[in-house]
Amino acid sequence: MNPSPTDDARDQSAERFLRLVQQRRRGRLKVYLGLAAGVGKTYRLLQEAHDLRRHGVDVVLGYVETHGRPETEAQVRDLPTVPRKTLFYKGRALPEMDVAAILQRRPAVVVVDELAHTNVPGSAHDKRWQDVEELVKAGISVLTAVNVQHLESLHEQVLKITGIDVTERVPDQVLKLADEVVNVDLTVDELRARLQEGKIYDPQKVPTALASFFRPDNLLQLRQLAVREVALLLGRQIESEAGGAAAVAPERRNTDHLLACINSNSAAAREIIRKTSRLADRLSVAAWYVLYVQTPPEAADRINLAAQRHLLGNLQLATELGAQILRVKDADVVGAIRRVAREKHATLLVCGVTREKSWWEQVSRRSVTQNLVRAVARSGDDLDIFLVTY
Repeated sequence: MNPSPTDDARDQSAERFLRLVQQRRRGRLKVYLGLAAGVGKTYRLLQEAHDLRRHGVDVVLGYVETHGRPETEAQVRDLPTVPRKTLFYKGRALPEMDVAAILQRRPAVVVVDELAHTNVPGSAHDKRWQDVEELVKAGISVLTAVNVQHLESLHEQVLKITGIDVTERVPDQVLKLADEVVNVDLTVDELRARLQEGKIYDPQKVPTALASFFRPDNLLQLRQLAVREVALLLGRQIESEAGGAAAVAPERRNTDHLLACINSNSAAAREIIRKTSRLADRLSVAAWYVLYVQTPPEAADRINLAAQRHLLGNLQLATELGAQILRVKDADVVGAIRRVAREKHATLLVCGVTREKSWWEQVSRRSVTQNLVRAVARSGDDLDIFLVTY
């Protein structure tokens, strides 16, 4: 059996979400966040669906993946389901959630599993989280689930922890807009035991999983990320419900303004953007900026198409993570950064610095970041600089 809260606790959780559903015309969003596959997110989704139905709520299953787990399949029974639609791609028939059918059915609550899923080409949206956004905007409340490694701003951290490049990702903004985020937690030993018992993957996959992603050190760090993320979101929610910044004593209000400085180096820009997003969350800043200074060699008619495409992708990533985009043209990058920092009253610059390959490169080449650090230090600008290595 999956570990689960008591019946009374789950009943109270269902009642609380029911009150949220009834409060506004816009649908409500509740997210179950886990550290990895197998912690029981889908099981908890289905438990809540049953609890809400007992309260007379019109609940349907929009998309649930049981992965053949008997205890999860048992929970699917007796719950009404909106049939999936079939899309054909490269000669294969592939099932997808039928968003149009759910909108036409208009239940009070719909269960949508695997929030980070990428839809089959030809779907109305590229990503399932976009399907969920449409449902919520239409007034349908959604219960959904995702693992912490799929959060966009944590991509680099997860890559360093696990060595796995997670390709299906969800913008942090989706969780920030959620009305409730619940951490579905298991100890590392419990999760590995479930894996060894064949409750997560097919038996032939277990040895590889235990030796790679499900290593104890990996799981421990992912568990810490999940706990921190939920704590951060809960803190923000408490502050918001208490009246936001107005409820914070003046001496405790955070006035930091963050300015992330990027160029057309795609990998560096992505890491800088994600790190700044995390800093903005921790410092509870109201707004943060991403600045791209276009130098003459990076003019639209001179920069190659691949670099231009990656740059646009990174600016889109920054927007999804909540940044305001600033683009200026200037041959003097350091001067442009300092000017924009003054205009936006920035207190913290986030810049990238390469891991130099040799002593000679360190003494013979001075980067834009090094020049910026020197200029700020000599000018007395009231600025701190946070360096991101790549």
